[in-house]
Amino acid sequence: MKIISYNVNGIRAALNKGFGDWLKSANPDLLCLQETKAMEEQVDTTVFEELDYQQHWHSAQKKGYSGVAILTKDTPLNVQIGTGIEHIDFEGRVVRADFEHLSVISLYLPSGTNLDRLDFKFKFMDDFQNYIDTLKKEYPKLVICGDYNICHRAIDIHDPIRNKKVSGFLPKEREWIDGFLKSGFVDSFRYLNPNLQQYSWWSYRANARNKNKGWRIDYNLVSENLKNNIKRAFHLPDAKHSDHCPVGLELEF
Repeated sequence: MKIISYNVNGIRAALNKGFGDWLKSANPDLLCLQETKAMEEQVDTTVFEELDYQQHWHSAQKKGYSGVAILTKDTPLNVQIGTGIEHIDFEGRVVRADFEHLSVISLYLPSGTNLDRLDFKFKFMDDFQNYIDTLKKEYPKLVICGDYNICHRAIDIHDPIRNKKVSGFLPKEREWIDGFLKSGFVDSFRYLNPNLQQYSWWSYRANARNKNKGWRIDYNLVSENLKNNIKRAFHLPDAKHSDHCPVGLELEF
């Protein structure tokens, strides 16, 4: 099962940049999207239909903001739009699809760009952890794909010294993702690539992508009980429809 997660920073803009051709070539069984910035009815989904993807969208109440989706070639047993937690669901940040061997979540965790949003981010993280702790009792085999807006370790960011007081690499954020992993998850990319320094997001400023001054904030986290099913974990930095790149995972059952 080939899963790709991609923060597209606006699905309509990405489609105008050749996203459809890229998707045809990449051909994942399941695609998790974040920051779609659109209602489903605002998107020309022709290419998804032509490629036989079923679509499950969770858009924010605010137009042109946030939003997640799951595109899948296999029919899910069940799809859950949102979490049942109002402040999370209002911004369209979680959608889940359940299959025979696993459940897959597309997650868009908030950034902490200012003090108000940082407080919101910490509340989100706490509530999301509780949500997953409960969910695991019913769905113990989880893959949580998405933009976590946090670099876990120094290897995951181009300048750990200068960025240590910047949201996305704050000690409290890093501590949270460390605890989240210890609650029963594996960072699939780091599991197979313990020393590889690759990034998944680059600022649009100062030619950061060409200079490879990036952050690894996009993850495919896999339940510990699926660790032995991980066969490949990879980044696709040549895909340039967004300020992020796709991050992929292959599981074998």
